[in-house]
Amino acid sequence: MSGAKSIVSMNNAAFGYDPAHPENLAVKGVSLHVERGEFLSIIGHNGSGKSTLAKMLNGLLLPVSGTVEVNGYQTTDESHIWNIREKVGMVFQNPDNQFVAPTVEDDIAFGLENRGVPQDEMEGRILDALEKVDMTDFRFHEPNKLSGGQKQRVAIAGMLAIEPDILVLDEATAMLDPRGRAEVLEVVRKMNQILGMTVIQITHYLEETLNSDRIVVMDQGQIVGEGTPEVLYQQVDWLRKLGLDVPFACDLKFRLGAIGIRLPGYETTSEGVLQAIWTSSLIK
Repeated sequence: MSGAKSIVSMNNAAFGYDPAHPENLAVKGVSLHVERGEFLSIIGHNGSGKSTLAKMLNGLLLPVSGTVEVNGYQTTDESHIWNIREKVGMVFQNPDNQFVAPTVEDDIAFGLENRGVPQDEMEGRILDALEKVDMTDFRFHEPNKLSGGQKQRVAIAGMLAIEPDILVLDEATAMLDPRGRAEVLEVVRKMNQILGMTVIQITHYLEETLNSDRIVVMDQGQIVGEGTPEVLYQQVDWLRKLGLDVPFACDLKFRLGAIGIRLPGYETTSEGVLQAIWTSSLIK
């Protein structure tokens, strides 16, 4: 996807960690355009380059060739790097690494202070962010005593308080149990649907991508495919060759098809597949 509305534009962007061996690239000539308000998921096996790409989106890593633009600013332009980082909020795999203050409120305030937000405006933004992630009751709690899901919700609140245009989740649910992952994803979906926030999700839990507008597949530092969940997850054999699995419902329909049982339409949820089986001739 590309166009005038793109809030992120990567054009033939590359990055390598070893200057002594510039030929060893973690991201190899990637071109990617993300539209404002889009919910994009990026998937790939370990070492495919997806987390490296995520860190290129706010200038944590700078391309060795090609360009990365956020809201029209190039990440290599030092005069605009803080403009970019105000627009891009990042939540990482381990939220403990992002906490710097003794209470939830103070931790969120820290980010606002760094951006010069006036004191009389801070409290309102903190309370609003905590309300959005359903963590108002934990305002004065110590972050390190919260559950994993609660910690990630506080980390997201910290990003929401600075009002970014883009929220990047870099394996943000990897350390959570299923309930914690569901809590975090519910918050993120609301931010995307209600506030129109652009979301870029890096994940290896493919079930988490089912509500994405688009999924990008990475392998060996390159984008090797993309599409909507409905289209992409029909390519079961291809995804498995890349070291990926597919969501359970998609796999179930694929296996049924392999033994000659064809279901109408294409469903990506277990409920949808069960409904298709229920209404098909299989039970008649």
